Amino acid sequence: MSVNTTQRLQALRELMASEKYAVDAFLIPSEDAHQSEYIADCDKRRHWISGFTGSAGFAIVTANEAALFTDGRYFLQASEQLDGNWTLMKQGLPGVPTWQEYLVKNLAAGSRIGLDPTLITAADADQLTEQLKTNGSSLVLLSDNLVDIVWHKERPCSPKNVVNVHSLHFAGKPFQDKLADLRKHISSKDAYGVILSALDEIAWLFNLRGSDVECNPVFFAYALVTEDAATLFIDPVKLSQEVKDHLGADVTVRPYTDVFSDLQALREKLSKKIIIDNKTSLAIETAIGKDLVLQDRSFVTDAKAVKNEAELKGMRDCHLRDGAALVSYFAWLEDQLLKGATLDEVDGADRLEQFRAAQKDFVGLSFDTISSTGANGAIIHYKPEKGSCKVIDPKLIYLCDSGGQYKDGTTDVTRTLHFGEPTEYEKRCFTRVLQGHIAIDVAVFPKGTTGYLLDPFARHALWKDGLDFRHGTGHGVGSYLNVHEGPHGIGVRQAYNDTPLAAGMVVTNEPGYYEDGHFGIRIESVLIVKEASTPHNFGGRGYLGFEHVTMAPLGRKLIDVNLLSPEERKWVNDYHDECWANLSPLLKDDALATAWLKKETLAI
Repeated sequence: MSVNTTQRLQALRELMASEKYAVDAFLIPSEDAHQSEYIADCDKRRHWISGFTGSAGFAIVTANEAALFTDGRYFLQASEQLDGNWTLMKQGLPGVPTWQEYLVKNLAAGSRIGLDPTLITAADADQLTEQLKTNGSSLVLLSDNLVDIVWHKERPCSPKNVVNVHSLHFAGKPFQDKLADLRKHISSKDAYGVILSALDEIAWLFNLRGSDVECNPVFFAYALVTEDAATLFIDPVKLSQEVKDHLGADVTVRPYTDVFSDLQALREKLSKKIIIDNKTSLAIETAIGKDLVLQDRSFVTDAKAVKNEAELKGMRDCHLRDGAALVSYFAWLEDQLLKGATLDEVDGADRLEQFRAAQKDFVGLSFDTISSTGANGAIIHYKPEKGSCKVIDPKLIYLCDSGGQYKDGTTDVTRTLHFGEPTEYEKRCFTRVLQGHIAIDVAVFPKGTTGYLLDPFARHALWKDGLDFRHGTGHGVGSYLNVHEGPHGIGVRQAYNDTPLAAGMVVTNEPGYYEDGHFGIRIESVLIVKEASTPHNFGGRGYLGFEHVTMAPLGRKLIDVNLLSPEERKWVNDYHDECWANLSPLLKDDALATAWLKKETLAI
């Protein structure tokens, strides 16, 4: 449902036109000061000003126009949520400019474009500055965020939740060893140190977890690591005595907001540069001084992506418990629906959370559950809301994309089911998605291969029928961290071609197909990249493959067996045998779930 944004935009435009700010356009990205994908309520500026709740998007407000840019995952959702004040710009479609091109083409020469420098990366700001030169326009760095000023009475406070120590049992490596590895990297670059601003990098580096961002076990902080010191910039009220003891003499703690003044004071003493990565804000670069910054790929992101043995064990273990929760939920849901119960999508999501919460070491959800019936399944990042969601219809396809945060790992799983009799067309579409899912799961590829190159495996069967999907095939997953984790993934984003897949990485496998107004299909499991044994080793490169750790039946009622090859049919049966063997012992006290699991894992 849309929100009336007329008064909000009017107040923002009055500030833009004022003598104090005098800007012709104001930029409103989705991210926070740490370039987080998922953000705290206090940072949901783009959401508040536009009414669009999706996690990805960029808003531009001028004196006469308001434009919202988003990608194919959110076209349908944005079209339903934006009111008449906004123009939806469908990124990636022919003839639709990027938000940078929009500024150059739509604003008069010499325009002043205002932005909060904490919310744009230094790299993006450099690129935008060059593009704006073509019509003489310029960026204006504002010390005040104009949306915050308009929003101030209603804006939530910044969270002050307590930070916790992430046990070495789960982390697998002391933070002191991680600091030592990072310092070797700093030395190799002949740099003074590195400033970290990505929240998951900081949490991973210091073996700490928090709850400042819903569904993401992170906390607001910056970190400065040099060859002989480490400073954590964080609100001190968040630190328990346990955390202080954990950090000990290895880490100096400074107030969160002091990072900018401390960096400004430091730059006069520097003889070497400070490393920042391409996600560091323009505000941080400005505080250090552009001439004292070395932009380089994040060492911590790369190190975090390759899980150690303790983290991999945790991922395997938590996915078994998570699978048991899913089976209990689907069994309960089917039983209720076939008995004639009236349950809406939120009722389903809430019940699934209850099943997960009963599992060992459960902390919370890893993202808002997508519980969607019929046409709502075509909204790729749909979030059901009480009062506007639909009643789950057993005669329609049901898509459930959900995940949990456990102390030993993070889960993300999608299953698409039908509780009645699917049409032949629905079964054909589902099976084409399933064939793409299998193709990724069984892929064997030489070391050095990127997820960009694997993406067509997931689409080949769909393409045979002239079908496709508008999202990536897979993303990295954190170890009790963010459910979306870089730098690797499987998809057509150019960034995915920059990082080869490596043994120990964790990635999702989630092809889909969506028909607006009718249904959505997605099959998603989490995979671990592993060494592959091959009869030969051409070029001496070595080969890799995948180990699936998600255990949940696939929805056999939707499978058109006639479309499957003998190898694909064997894969389905073998996978379902795994599900039975691994999950049935965990469900021995739940007769309903055990019976459902047995039914859903019968050979096809």
